[in-house]
Amino acid sequence: MGSYDALFEDENDIFGGTPESKYWDIQKQVSLDIVRHEFDTMIAKMAAMEIMLMEHHDEEALDKIIDRYVFSNENMIENRKKSLYMEYAGRLIYKLSD
Repeated sequence: MGSYDALFEDENDIFGGTPESKYWDIQKQVSLDIVRHEFDTMIAKMAAMEIMLMEHHDEEALDKIIDRYVFSNENMIENRKKSLYMEYAGRLIYKLSD
């Protein structure tokens, strides 16, 4: 997982929008099959992470832990979201060239 922090210094000039808006712009240009496959990949990854965490916490407690973590680390979470939007937008672009 890469960090794309350097790209966000002046994101409006570089991307003509935010990483989130660019992802959705690209997503509109990709076939529905590719979008569904990539979304399923994201869900599988999230499911694996939840299962790994539930080895240490029950599901209800896990939701509370995650909510507290997000609240306490908003800036870090926002930066990671930007990186993930860029990563997944890159995957969609890569799939276009296949």
